[in-house]
Amino acid sequence: MPATALPSSGDQPERPPGAPGAPGAPGAAKTCDASGMAEIHRLFKAGFGEGRALIDGVAEGDVAHAEVVGDHLDMLSVGLHAHHEGEDTMLWGPLEQRAPSCAAHVERMKAQHAELLVHLTALDAALPAWRGSGRAADAAGVTAALDGINAALAAHLPDEETNIVPVMETVITQKEVDALSEHGRRATPKGKMFVQLGAILAAQPDGGQEWERKRLPPPVRLIWRWVGKRKYEANRKALVGSRQA
Repeated sequence: MPATALPSSGDQPERPPGAPGAPGAPGAAKTCDASGMAEIHRLFKAGFGEGRALIDGVAEGDVAHAEVVGDHLDMLSVGLHAHHEGEDTMLWGPLEQRAPSCAAHVERMKAQHAELLVHLTALDAALPAWRGSGRAADAAGVTAALDGINAALAAHLPDEETNIVPVMETVITQKEVDALSEHGRRATPKGKMFVQLGAILAAQPDGGQEWERKRLPPPVRLIWRWVGKRKYEANRKALVGSRQA
């Protein structure tokens, strides 16, 4: 199947698929910045990765604490569902059309998403009982689902960053990348904007300083520092309980 070329920028002549510098091939000109994929992946890796420890930190029958932790895990689940929905509906089709050599990678991504959906659905089903009781017996289904999610993410995230993101950056437009990001932002549960923002920043290697400068306009940075950061820190304190924040 021939590749569908992006509209020419006038910078260079169009090349046939697979040729050096052609869309999706090594050396092709960048059409977008898709570094946000790895940044949001860090949120899911860190957030789900500490899930078991957060659950273990809830005392038997402490419903109030279980509700805070359960609400946090639900926020992460909603975010990952939305992230994958955006890729499934907005990314795979254009990649297959514009970079046919990436089709095998795309099919693998779809299979990995399907596996993660099974574990996320199990988490969504198990959380309400534990949130309502705080009992270890009700946590078993939650921790089993988290184990599945974390194992699947350990395979999926680096695979996507290695084999999908570089191709995205040669065939997907910045407008399309921005639409993917907006799709994820729209899924943020009501009242969770600052909590999720704080979690994204905390998951970055430098604590989010570069992400904040790169992704947040100056007025939003001020709102975060004056209002949002305090809300995030208060939630974090409630989340970890007696554990170190």
